[in-house]
Amino acid sequence: MWQPLLDAWSDREVIVADNQSDDAIEGFAQRLLDNAPPRFALIAHAMGGFVAFEVMRRAPERVAKLALISTLASADGPAQTMRRQGYIDLVESGKFDQVVEERIPILFPEEKRSDARLLGIARKMAADTGADTFLAQQRAIMARIDSRPRLGEIAVPTLLIWGEDDGITSRAHHDEILDAIPGARLEVVAGAGHLPTVEAPEVVVPLLAAFVDA
Repeated sequence: MWQPLLDAWSDREVIVADNQSDDAIEGFAQRLLDNAPPRFALIAHAMGGFVAFEVMRRAPERVAKLALISTLASADGPAQTMRRQGYIDLVESGKFDQVVEERIPILFPEEKRSDARLLGIARKMAADTGADTFLAQQRAIMARIDSRPRLGEIAVPTLLIWGEDDGITSRAHHDEILDAIPGARLEVVAGAGHLPTVEAPEVVVPLLAAFVDA
């Protein structure tokens, strides 16, 4: 997910947060803060956005800039909880590989679902995560709080990036954040799904570089 940034930013200090060693969003956030510099730019994707909102509640003074990619601020509704419980049931019955394949259609737009490079990335990320960590992350996501009531307190420059063909988060999800955070701006990546950093690095990496350097 972050390799295009790591490749482009070899001259910068970039820390990839550990979202595998805890079982709650609050734990992920505190671990990030414990391992981050005193002040930093925070770039977050999907579940990482939930962690970022918790970081902003705990230590807003430490974040200089905030970039949110393919995420949302609300808690899970019944439909999302049911979908995640279905994933959990599959994993607990030994069908973790089936979960990965079921998620392909919501990760990528139709014309990219046979792209060997992207499918390889998605499957490798799943394999690197593993079934046990996936279960812990899903349960952490299901238990997260609604971050919308405090979005207005975020006072740092904020950039939202959303792939227009994302099958998991919607334009409405991003507009909700955009409208609530003072001065936030949204960049829509044409033709990208839920993983724009690897689908369109030629667009996303320059956007993030310009934002962080401004």
